Amino acid sequence: MVVRVLHKTEGAMRDTDPRRGLGAILLLAASLLLPAGLPATTQAPQTPQPTQTPQPPTPEFQDSVSVGLVLVPVVVRAGAGFANNLERKDFRLRIDGQPVAIESFERRSDAPASVVILQDLSGSMASGGKLEESRNVVRFFLSRVLPGDEFSLATFASEGLQVEVPFTTNTSTLSQAIANWEAYGTTALHDAVARMPQISLEGHNPKRFAVLVTDGVDNASRLTPEQARDIVREAQLPTYVLGLEAGDPYELSTAGKKVYRYADVLNLLAAMTGGRYYGINGAEDLQKALTAILDDVRHQYVLGFSTGDGAVKFHKLEVEVEGKDRRTVVFRRGYKGTPPAGTRAGG
Repeated sequence: MVVRVLHKTEGAMRDTDPRRGLGAILLLAASLLLPAGLPATTQAPQTPQPTQTPQPPTPEFQDSVSVGLVLVPVVVRAGAGFANNLERKDFRLRIDGQPVAIESFERRSDAPASVVILQDLSGSMASGGKLEESRNVVRFFLSRVLPGDEFSLATFASEGLQVEVPFTTNTSTLSQAIANWEAYGTTALHDAVARMPQISLEGHNPKRFAVLVTDGVDNASRLTPEQARDIVREAQLPTYVLGLEAGDPYELSTAGKKVYRYADVLNLLAAMTGGRYYGINGAEDLQKALTAILDDVRHQYVLGFSTGDGAVKFHKLEVEVEGKDRRTVVFRRGYKGTPPAGTRAGG
């Protein structure tokens, strides 16, 4: 059985005309691959059979429409600050190396956001004050809300992922939830990451992002890191990762190998989805990272282009910004879907 969920826009679940600007969100279908039941039998078994624990469904995203609007959040840094006064004409968008017209453009710094906070509550988070740092992450965002901001809070440990607080603007509900956190059990990090897009679909704002708080340990996932980040990338969900004592993803041993393998996986998740990874070692690191994340999402530009008919596949995405000064441009690396409108079908 396939369960399909469409993006919600302006509080209603509906199909969207891709020509209506930012209100036309790319339609994605979320499906759960349910395990098949065992065939019925009328003959009793000869010996008692052990009870089989049902496996949880594997989350997947599938494209269900051939036409839509792809939104590309972009952050442009200039030196120590942000390039805040750019216009549509300053941007160049390429798909698979070919220029594509930017049909919609937004740069409001006060636009409300729908934020998913995914918290690791597994046993490895019990040490080093990690849970208190995690609570401070939520407190930081709640202390800086803008009108219309909404948050959904989810946690994961041995029992799988739990959506503790669905999207809400009620900050007291979120504050009460974090007070009861306790660390326990094993970690299925990648399985939990793959569920973030489903949670994000319930948000009401075009501007969306996720914050993952974890130490990076995974000892129970059925999905690989590659599978999990592909699901998040296809869902157009920028993900910012706070790696508590997870280390530097670029540090190498004398033999030239990665020292912090968890950090490398977390960094790839952030980079491929258009977010950023931050290795956290103490309160000062955490405060700097949270300030940087909030600056990023408040100073986003959002570019949009239409897709047409054709084969559904992964398309490489590039964004360039005009200007002589040195700038850093952060964006996601591509999208899975049909080609941009006006290109040859199947191209």
